[in-house]
Amino acid sequence: MKTVMANKKRNFMVNILPLLLIALPGIIYLIINNYIPMLGIFLAFKDYSFVKGVFKSDWCGFENFRFLFQTKDAWIMTRNTLLYNIGFIAIGTVLSILVAILMCELGERVRVKFFQSALLLPNLLSWVVISYIAYAFLNADSGFINNTILKWFGKDAIAWYSQAKSWPFILTFVYIWKNIGYMSIVYMASISGIDKGIYEAAEIDGANKLKQIFVVTIPMLKPTIITLTLMSVGRIFYSDFGLFYQVPQNSGALFNTTQTIDTYVYRGLMTLNNIGMSSAAGFYQSIVGFILVLFVNGIVRKLDDSNALF
Repeated sequence: MKTVMANKKRNFMVNILPLLLIALPGIIYLIINNYIPMLGIFLAFKDYSFVKGVFKSDWCGFENFRFLFQTKDAWIMTRNTLLYNIGFIAIGTVLSILVAILMCELGERVRVKFFQSALLLPNLLSWVVISYIAYAFLNADSGFINNTILKWFGKDAIAWYSQAKSWPFILTFVYIWKNIGYMSIVYMASISGIDKGIYEAAEIDGANKLKQIFVVTIPMLKPTIITLTLMSVGRIFYSDFGLFYQVPQNSGALFNTTQTIDTYVYRGLMTLNNIGMSSAAGFYQSIVGFILVLFVNGIVRKLDDSNALF
């Protein structure tokens, strides 16, 4: 018995403890950044008063939620958050796989590294910088599109920051441009791990490059595609704040097409000082996102249990 206990203790000290120590900074970060702020959930059920403070403010039950859903803002921000992210996931997945396949077909290492760096560069830029790049193109008076492209075609200048109908396309383009390089790296790594013998066998059977992509590459990428899609669905109610706030320059005329849950929470805090309703919106975002992950993971589990996250 003593020998067994001594072996377990030795195994813990040699194999497990070093891993726990390596993981400790990440665990501390998660606790501080992710779990401690969750204690603020109860603010969604309080009529917050700056005079009374956090703990002495009166409880109001579900009044903040009732007030939130009685306004049209709840529908607008939910619709925008959901539709934008569905579009980002669908378009981003297809284009990132396409880019990854093309990069792997380049063959020459120097060319691959060059194009990889060029594609990854936008991902390293902050949304503030990207918002000014977009402004340089879209400015009504001096923007490149109005002063150059539209002039070539003899078209009138467009007030982009006042015209809401164009922004779903603009935001989708900007998001894909920024993130496609990063997204394609994961697929490139998966493609690189596919056994070359499978391609050689397909080539012997008469399959050209295009057929090899559809018969070998894409089926072999299926687990990666499912995993990344599930992870993206988990963040489907988490919109990119910088994209929806910085790029449209916080233009009031665009709120119907650029208002998401994250920007609504921020504006509720900074403009209206309505902490209760902002907390209710954040809580609603978390709960719906969590339910959605469970639902999609359940569907994947029924179709193919090996590809489910849990």
